[in-house]
Amino acid sequence: MARALGACVLLAVLLGALAPAAAPAAAARAHDDQGSGAGIRQPSGEYRGRKVGARTEVPDVEGDGEVQELGRFSVAEYNRQLREGGGGGGRLEFGRVVAAQRQVVSGLKYYLRVVAVEEGGGAGNGGERVFDAVVVVKPWLDSRTLLTFAPAAAK
Repeated sequence: MARALGACVLLAVLLGALAPAAAPAAAARAHDDQGSGAGIRQPSGEYRGRKVGARTEVPDVEGDGEVQELGRFSVAEYNRQLREGGGGGGRLEFGRVVAAQRQVVSGLKYYLRVVAVEEGGGAGNGGERVFDAVVVVKPWLDSRTLLTFAPAAAK
């Protein structure tokens, strides 16, 4: 009887010692299950309500060199395809990217709103046109692919 009592006391002491160590992990799991969805853990430890693979806005688009370079690439690629295909439409000169979203896929997919000027289209805002471009970047392959480049829908 004394031996069984000793074993019970030992078991209770062990469980008591383990419970505080398990509490933070259990609290974190409970927090994750309380409607935070499939969020992304930020460096601060908090969760954001974004879904993995969802589009996210690129902040400071006009100051982001990579995004501006992708806009320049999309216009150059459009001009190359125009030259090779002999299609109608004038050659474009890159102006700037005014809006961008990024999506994680098998690489990074950029949705760009590009302002360009048609060559010979005149100076000032009268010659500026807005285009929507989609570019996929696979850095590990050093690859950029223009998927679409079309005039933006009127608002």
